[in-house]
Amino acid sequence: MRTAELAAAAGVNLQTVRYYERRGLLDEPDRSLGGHRVYPAEAVTTLRVIKAAQRLGFTLAEVSELLAAARHRHRRGEGAGLQARAQEKLVDVEAKIADLTVIAETLRAGIAAGCDDLETCAGDPSCPLPFAALGGQA
Repeated sequence: MRTAELAAAAGVNLQTVRYYERRGLLDEPDRSLGGHRVYPAEAVTTLRVIKAAQRLGFTLAEVSELLAAARHRHRRGEGAGLQARAQEKLVDVEAKIADLTVIAETLRAGIAAGCDDLETCAGDPSCPLPFAALGGQA
């Protein structure tokens, strides 16, 4: 299938297909006699896998490593596979959730306290927002 057909089938734009090819995430396709790229049907699955992995928080570099490991793996369990990477990503995501929970609770406290002015809050030690600590560092 040609680039436009691949992009439409995978739900991405043409530039994404070309970018992933340059990054090595997609194998370089064959060319037609007219010089057009011709991708195999499996490229749709590869693109969908890449986009799904990104939605799960994997960077393109991490996706590239996972794809390379899957392509070059000789035996099951060889190298850092998806299970290990997913565990690492889960730890990162849970840490971010904990950080965001603290931020959300602090913002709720600031809203409940009626904080309307950054300057006033920065000078008020009873303000639940962390501005008072920052105000003394100027």
